[in-house]
Amino acid sequence: MSRRNGDDGIAGIDVAGPDDGQSIVFVHGAMFTRKMWLPQIRGLSDEYRIVAPDLPGHGVRADETFRMEPAIDLLERVIGRHTDGNAVLVGLSLGGYAATEYAYRHPGDVDGLVLSGSSANPVGGMEALARATGAISRLATKPDVSKRLVERLGERWVNNRDLPEDVKREILEAGIYPKQFGDAGPDVAGVDFRAKLSTYPGPTLVLNGEHDKVMRRGEREHAAAAQDGRIEVLAGVGHICNLHRPETYTARVRNFVRQRVAAPR
Repeated sequence: MSRRNGDDGIAGIDVAGPDDGQSIVFVHGAMFTRKMWLPQIRGLSDEYRIVAPDLPGHGVRADETFRMEPAIDLLERVIGRHTDGNAVLVGLSLGGYAATEYAYRHPGDVDGLVLSGSSANPVGGMEALARATGAISRLATKPDVSKRLVERLGERWVNNRDLPEDVKREILEAGIYPKQFGDAGPDVAGVDFRAKLSTYPGPTLVLNGEHDKVMRRGEREHAAAAQDGRIEVLAGVGHICNLHRPETYTARVRNFVRQRVAAPR
């Protein structure tokens, strides 16, 4: 797959960095949008070709409902249009599961995987938890009052982060989409992402926040399932670790690309 010229109608994508740089595609989690990656876009676009799309149900695609199939189709189009056909995929939470699914289907397009907040495999007991969490989230966000309450909690969380004010503003202006957290749960529940990860031959970094207790319970098994996997933990932070310690997260991604992707293995 080679980079195509011209506009194929894809909206809601941020692209930065040199055309000939190693491509890194960032895949956001549920509730937030591509704007959650602004610190990494700014920190890495001096050296790399950075691409960050909105997933279905978020940002400019808020009128859609998240489903994995259209999300993978979108990533395929984004990688074909905005890279030279290959990219490192960095995914957080729902974005990590989408990145894993993409690497399973198109391993030749993926130079490396960075998976954050997505090392709990939603099968067995975790499948029941994913379905229950999704159902509770759908009920909690169905009334307008409850939905707005969750949005305000998200806005407060962003405002409490040590981020530049313009980054906070762009994240909040892009919107917070709590309904998609509930919609995504049943779509990933029961899928053995760990088995899918085991088929990917490239380097994988499981990069979690220290206090992301649910995801960290499965991180060793997740990294062990990967053919070339390793674990790194960001101290003192939780699930959305790229915004809680943005500079450290950016540095870990840069180191991974330099040491495990660009360097001969």
